[in-house]
Amino acid sequence: MNRIMNFFAGLIVGGLIGATVIILVTPASGEEIRSQIQDRSIQLKDEIKAVADARRAELERELAALRAPYKSQ
Repeated sequence: MNRIMNFFAGLIVGGLIGATVIILVTPASGEEIRSQIQDRSIQLKDEIKAVADARRAELERELAALRAPYKSQ
């Protein structure tokens, strides 16, 4: 149990140190970074929606083909 607690404590401390270093060495201001993150998240959301819509249409076509009456040869 003690090893697990030490691991999580190290994880939290390491994350805090890493975040601090990133904030200190980043060349852009906080506002610029937030704007970039927001723009990228909107772009990513739109891309995911487009891929999901295309996949849904493909699956609906396959389902319609499976529901069609079987044509004997």
